[in-house]
Order: sequence, then structure tokens, then C-alpha cells
Amino acid sequence: MPGADDPTAGAARAPVALLFARVGASEAPLPRYHSELAAGLDLCADLAAPVTLPRGGRALVGTGLAVAIPPGYEGQVRPRSGLALRHGVTVLNSPGTVDADYRGEVKVLLVNHGTEPFVVEPGARIAQLVLAPVARALPVLVADLGPTARGSGGYGSTGG
Repeated sequence: MPGADDPTAGAARAPVALLFARVGASEAPLPRYHSELAAGLDLCADLAAPVTLPRGGRALVGTGLAVAIPPGYEGQVRPRSGLALRHGVTVLNSPGTVDADYRGEVKVLLVNHGTEPFVVEPGARIAQLVLAPVARALPVLVADLGPTARGSGGYGSTGG
């Protein structure tokens, strides 16, 4: 395992093939990275006409694409920071998960937390898709979990 002083630590891994298919008659663009080291592929709105999100409103916006996430991974649908900063528009169930066995259209649940209505234009970049490895758990019921320094202290218990 590379150490902190290893020049290969944090180096990009080999790309994983991510297969996309257009849904219906969609001509949606293939998601792409917009910078050399970007973690997320930008997802675009597949709309026939603009959709207005009123203040506090939400809308499920299709991308016109289905994706085959490889086994052992998930697709995380995340907000675009620029939309959040400039307009208060974000992904409501962030991150949304696209499971490896889902083959339907990828849709994005947008919410407008801003002070003004926001118009989602056809083709606009609305979210990003991050491919992330997933570890599967084997739930085991035990009588006692053992002690820790924190114990059962919950919200706010660490002083923050």
C-alpha cells in the first residue's frame, strides 16, 4: 500500500468502463468530466422544454440515459457546487445512489433552496455522477457491541 511519501499515492486508478444507453428517443449527451482530475461526470437535463423550479420547489429531471454500473460499485448522483452557490439548487436526496442492478433512466431530484425561481434549461448540467466502490456488509446480531470512548453519545456529543 502506498505511503504518504510515495509519489504514486493518490494517483489516478485505471478507468472503469461505464456503459450508457439512451432512453427512448433521447439524444442526451454522454456524461463527461469537465476537468482533468474531476471526480464526477456531469449529467445533463433531458427536457423538451425548460422547467421552472419555484422557491422551495422540487422536480425529478431525467437525463435521457440509463447506465450499467459495474458490480462492486455504485453511482453517486451529487449536486453541482456552482448551482448550489449561485442559485441554491441542489440534489435533494444527496447523494442519490444508482445501484449496479438498476437499468432504468437516471433521474435527478432537484430542489430550489434559493430565493428566486430557477429555470432548468434543456441540456443544462444539473448534477454529477461519481463512480464509487461499495463494500457489502454481512449483518450479524450480537448481544453486546463492546465499549468505545464515545459510547452511545449521539448528535453534538463530540463538541461540534
